[in-house]
Amino acid sequence: MRSMLRNKKLRTASFDSRWDLLYRMQRTFATLQSLQVNPLLELAPTPAATEDKVDLVVAIVAWRCAELTIDCLRSIAADALAMPLRVIVVDNASGDGTAELVERAIEQHDWSSWAQLMRAPSNGGFASGNNVAIRAALAQWPALKYVLLLNPDTVVRPEAFRILIDFMETRPEVGVAGGRSEDPDATPQHCCFRFPTLPSEFASYLRLGLVDRLLSRWVTRIGIPEQPTQVDWVSGAHMIIRREVIDAIGLMDEGYFLYYEETDFTLRARRAGWDCWHVPQSRIVHLVGQSSGVMMRDGKPRRLPKYWFESRRRYFTLNHGRLYAALTDLVVLAAFGLWRLRRALQRKPDRDPPCFARDLLSHGAVLNGHGSLRSRVIKL
Repeated sequence: MRSMLRNKKLRTASFDSRWDLLYRMQRTFATLQSLQVNPLLELAPTPAATEDKVDLVVAIVAWRCAELTIDCLRSIAADALAMPLRVIVVDNASGDGTAELVERAIEQHDWSSWAQLMRAPSNGGFASGNNVAIRAALAQWPALKYVLLLNPDTVVRPEAFRILIDFMETRPEVGVAGGRSEDPDATPQHCCFRFPTLPSEFASYLRLGLVDRLLSRWVTRIGIPEQPTQVDWVSGAHMIIRREVIDAIGLMDEGYFLYYEETDFTLRARRAGWDCWHVPQSRIVHLVGQSSGVMMRDGKPRRLPKYWFESRRRYFTLNHGRLYAALTDLVVLAAFGLWRLRRALQRKPDRDPPCFARDLLSHGAVLNGHGSLRSRVIKL
């Protein structure tokens, strides 16, 4: 009899506890509903990154290219939900509505959980815009491991970011790496190089196969690698940087408006003991020149802007000295003149930028060697 009474009490207690649990659950759901909170939202997909766990920040500097930037963000969306990353788009004072259009797209497509827009006060160029993003990233996520520079005129292939991060994680000596850039039809582009020098400039502008072979160890282009390859520098259109490199050498040199800034940055990293690699398995589509306007859509080159020559002069002067820079320009002018003569005699198509020799002389190191050039690297 006592055993039966004890079992009855246990069953009654168990029933009471279940009833109490059900009653509490109903009260909780009623409270959430009164607050207009959906208790099932936790089941919805969320970005892999949290505010205290962001491994990668992608920096995109945009200037008057809203549609290209939005297409680029659209290509990132799937990876942004699958891995701990954030994207910072810096509008470089476009003044044409680019910032508003990109901001509206981020809201309309629900990208705000992983993408944000920043407005630079002025258009200081590619290096300056990236520095705005990098400073903001390091302030928001102090434990950040990598920064990836990405052009707005790109479409990111699936897993491109993860492939680069996995490579960097297994190679701690690598400070900078870049993936393969392709045309829309998957034709690979040249995007990894040797550092430019006087011999490489001579070969590049003479365009003679025999000279290329004789100076092969200096020629800037190194072909299209199919496997990860150590190189001197990679294109800034798709370049990942280890956080420790930024801590060691600082940000990008804001004395470069556009072009040669990634070459200079990678050279400084090399001098600080960091390797640079090309990882072709990480792939993007790069619509070359569309965000900067240097290349026309029909493939015909435009006249190179003044800042291209100024950046080139800055690179050679800062890294090799004034005399070396001026001598390199003279060698280029001679080689380019010989090439133009041979092109005319052989009736080859003219694909050279208009007024190149005149502009190099006007804006290069020969006539602009006076005065001092100082590095504008910002240390953290």
